[in-house]
This record gives sequence, C-alpha cells and structure tokens, in this order.
Amino acid sequence: MSYLLRVQLPDRPGSLGSLAVALGSVGADILSLDVVERGDGYAVDDLVVELAQGSLPDTLFTAAEALDGVRVDSIRPYTGLLDTHRELELIDQVATARDDRMQVLVDGAARVLRVSWAIVAGIGPHGTFRVVGSVGAPETHAGDVPWMPLEKPTILDGSADWVPDVWKDMDTTLAAAPLGVPDRALLLGRSGGPEFRPSEIARLGYLAGIVATVLG
Repeated sequence: MSYLLRVQLPDRPGSLGSLAVALGSVGADILSLDVVERGDGYAVDDLVVELAQGSLPDTLFTAAEALDGVRVDSIRPYTGLLDTHRELELIDQVATARDDRMQVLVDGAARVLRVSWAIVAGIGPHGTFRVVGSVGAPETHAGDVPWMPLEKPTILDGSADWVPDVWKDMDTTLAAAPLGVPDRALLLGRSGGPEFRPSEIARLGYLAGIVATVLG
C-alpha cells in the first residue's frame, strides 16, 4: 500500500536521511520525493512511501514526528503514477492532444499538482457550469462561483456559502486559477487537506497561464 506523506522538516544536512531511517524502521520504503517548498530554516517535502500489507499508516506519523523538528502535515493513500509528470510534460500533452484538450488538462493537473480532483469551471448565459472534470471529481456541482472571474491564482475559502455541503463534509481545500479568459477557470480540490502552500499556487498559476496560451 502506498501513501503520500507531506512533512515539514528542518532544512539542514542530514534531516532527510534521518527521516528515511525513521520511516525504514517501521517497514516503509520511500518511492519518490518532491520538494514542495523551502522557507527560512525549513523545507516541506512530499514523499510517496510504500508500507507492507497490513501495516497501519499511523506508524508513519509516529516515526516521523519522533524526530526533532519534523511535523507531518498529512498522510493520504497514493494511487498516482510513480513516474511523476511535470508541468512541462503536461503542457506538451495538452498541446499535442488530438481529442479533448480540456480533459487532458484536468486529468494531468490532478496528478502533477497532487490533488484529489480538477475541474474547468465556466460561466454561460444560464449561470455557472462544469466544462470538464477529472477522474474523481465530485458529482455534486457548485451552483455558483462568485469568485469568478479571476485575475490571478488564489486559495479559495472551503467553508464559503457557494461550496457544496458534500465538499465541506470531506474537508476539501480549494484553489483556482484563470484560464486566459474571464469565463473559464481551473479549480482544484484536495479532500482532507493539506492546505495549499504559496509555492503550489505559484505552480498552478504557471501551469494555467501557459495552457491558456496553448488552448488559444
């Protein structure tokens, strides 16, 4: 069983090695690692780890937080591709797609940005609607999107009135970015957190901006 573990740890030599040893002590194998953010003396990393069948994910939390200065932001089951797609690869896939480029975008964005789902939201003559959604996108649609049109990528309030109750019940954190025109936006949802970090919002804006150019 694989899990996506987001941890904050001291940004100093040896910290990551100590974490790897601690996780290994509970039978976890690190399959991949991505640096999400670096700040003043700390780093936030995403690790995909594999646990033996029957092992509890709580052991990852306990092992990691036993280390001085390490904090676990979240642990989630991981079912994505281990050969992690990067933004430029996704942009190329969208540009060369023969079929629905929007579908390629949302499916790829969910993988690249490590979220539960992605949606392209639109505004038409009869109000808001879902243009396309990724695998795992909730069946319940938002009836209104008062935050559109967007001028820049932003974190959205997951407890706002426009958010469907089922999204709130799943403690969904939300972020969105404009797709080049006022009536289109790329909306991301992460069920159960963690919160989006500024570096992730920057990546979202970078991706959405270039894809908007590709889509014309």
